[in-house]
Amino acid sequence: MKIGVSTYSLLGAIRSGELTVPEAIAYIADIGGEHAEIVPIGFSLTDNPELIGQIRRQAEASGIELSNYAVGANFCGLSDDEYEAEIARVKKEVDVARRLGVSLMRHDAASSADLSIRNFLRELPRVAEACRRIADYAAQFGITTSVENHGYFTQASDRVQMLIHAVDRPNFRTTLDVGNFLCADESPSVAVKKNIGYASMVHIKDFYWRPAARGNPGEGWFRTAHGHYLRGAIVGNGDIDLPDVLRIIRKSGYDGYLSLEFEGLEECKLGVRIGLDNLRRMWKETEALSK
Repeated sequence: MKIGVSTYSLLGAIRSGELTVPEAIAYIADIGGEHAEIVPIGFSLTDNPELIGQIRRQAEASGIELSNYAVGANFCGLSDDEYEAEIARVKKEVDVARRLGVSLMRHDAASSADLSIRNFLRELPRVAEACRRIADYAAQFGITTSVENHGYFTQASDRVQMLIHAVDRPNFRTTLDVGNFLCADESPSVAVKKNIGYASMVHIKDFYWRPAARGNPGEGWFRTAHGHYLRGAIVGNGDIDLPDVLRIIRKSGYDGYLSLEFEGLEECKLGVRIGLDNLRRMWKETEALSK
């Protein structure tokens, strides 16, 4: 098991120019991260291919692994030409993952304003076909692709499983985000227990949660699928029972990467450092409890 950080967690510092992407990787290593997950938000590797080499050299210099490459995608509600263009674009992102030297890549799969199960089932075959074609392309490079429980439409644990089974490829799995299940109003503990067996990558994040009946808590909060309120928290400070979630992950036998994601209002370097300390401590405590 290796514990590290997604570059997305340092987005504020990257966008402000306080940190370059290589400097963000060095920071992750300096605070004890064992791997860095590369998420090209705030920068681009397709438009700046020279950055790929810089990232690899920095990771090697810092003694840190590169774990996963995570990009956006949407195969839902497109014309035939748009659908083919999106598949081709994501295949080019697979080429970036190969050049990074990673064996894991997450791409989103579907987004729609109509969140109904009827619409999901209508779109599922076409979305699955796109994911299957990309997984088959990635397989020749030894890359496992995955879908995250992300973006409301494909966020609930059962929908993620339906897509995985519809794609039906051994190298297509899920990037399991323990916090994102709350966006679909699922219990993180229950949903993690259901889906951990399909995980190629695990994101650890935390949220503050407030019921809709209490009203809008104000700036910084967003709505769940059914109208409750969430706000990003430093890992270990929020309302998710992370010790229980981590016990479930350990008991499952999962032995891949744990990648911290920070989405709170605090300064990002501070939020990442405290969250990483908390995550390491909680993970160690689960080991003690399992003996």
